[in-house]
Amino acid sequence: MVKPATHPAADRRSRLAVIDCDIHNALPSETALLPYLPARWRRQYELFGLRGRQGAYYPRMVPHAARTDAWPPSGQPPGSDLEFLRGQLLDQYGIDYGILNPLIGVGGQLNLEYSAALARAVNDWQVAEWLEKEPRLRAAIVVPYEDGALGAAEVRRAGEHPGFVQVLVLSRTCEPLGRRKYWPLYEAAVERGLPIGIHFGGTGAGPITGCGWPSYYIEDHVGVAQAMQAQVVSLVCEGVFEVFPSLRVVLIEGGFAWFPALMWRLDAAWRRLKEEVPHLTRAPSEYLRTHFWLTTQPMEEPHRPRHFLDILAQVGVERLMFATDYPHWDFDDPETAFPVPLPEAVRQKILAENARALYRLP
Repeated sequence: MVKPATHPAADRRSRLAVIDCDIHNALPSETALLPYLPARWRRQYELFGLRGRQGAYYPRMVPHAARTDAWPPSGQPPGSDLEFLRGQLLDQYGIDYGILNPLIGVGGQLNLEYSAALARAVNDWQVAEWLEKEPRLRAAIVVPYEDGALGAAEVRRAGEHPGFVQVLVLSRTCEPLGRRKYWPLYEAAVERGLPIGIHFGGTGAGPITGCGWPSYYIEDHVGVAQAMQAQVVSLVCEGVFEVFPSLRVVLIEGGFAWFPALMWRLDAAWRRLKEEVPHLTRAPSEYLRTHFWLTTQPMEEPHRPRHFLDILAQVGVERLMFATDYPHWDFDDPETAFPVPLPEAVRQKILAENARALYRLP
């Protein structure tokens, strides 16, 4: 819901603090990573580019899934021009902090060593071109998430920089994220005190829905909650939080109305099948309420707006963190995103304070 602001940044700033938990920074050109790649992988990148699995594509009329007004005068892709992003997002909406989640497609490369080299390059590029130039920005560490050991090594390396506040993986992975191949990544994240951010996207190892390939982009866009739910169930049932009790997980751009229903169903099944998972020491819902946070975009908009308050009560306002999804076409304005008026204390928790606590921001 793109609603251009008409009042100045000072007026925005006088209202409530805002922390944007999902900003997509993009490469300005195909050559932008070359200075950050070793010679071996630079040659690979120049000759072959990126090679992943084919998935769904954004509609042709919305290149880069971007707002039509998000193309900077420089001619660079949306989300790639820091100065333009400052004016159109950070200043216009009075953003206190913004979390960068680059969706560049390097984490799921089929060549795992190449994926690791590209991830390292993206993180170095983020430091040089974003974090060191704009104090309001923080970033997610891009990792070769299909190799736990390589991903852990990058978390330990990049995690030394204070500008990185989470570890980024995509929701459609080759295996459910509770599998032990991913555990070294969680161990490194816990060591660095960083949450794991699971973001909408990726193509995994098979069809992107639970029953095959969809016909339409709208099916992909709306159906992402399938993957999010599967990942939550896997992380809980495989016992990840028993092994890593301080691990925190953020579900980004996957909706949130499904969260309470998943808790209810998991608890009901666990009461009947708990002997299969004796390593779980608590009801599944307790893990969900302790270890997971969700971002608000895409904002849930029930047909009867008052039901939004029921959703908040069931999810828990302390679990939700605001996100704009800039510069994408379904951008949410912090002033108009909520479908009903909320008490100021609730709005402030969702708009900023939950994220400030989770990401340990000043």
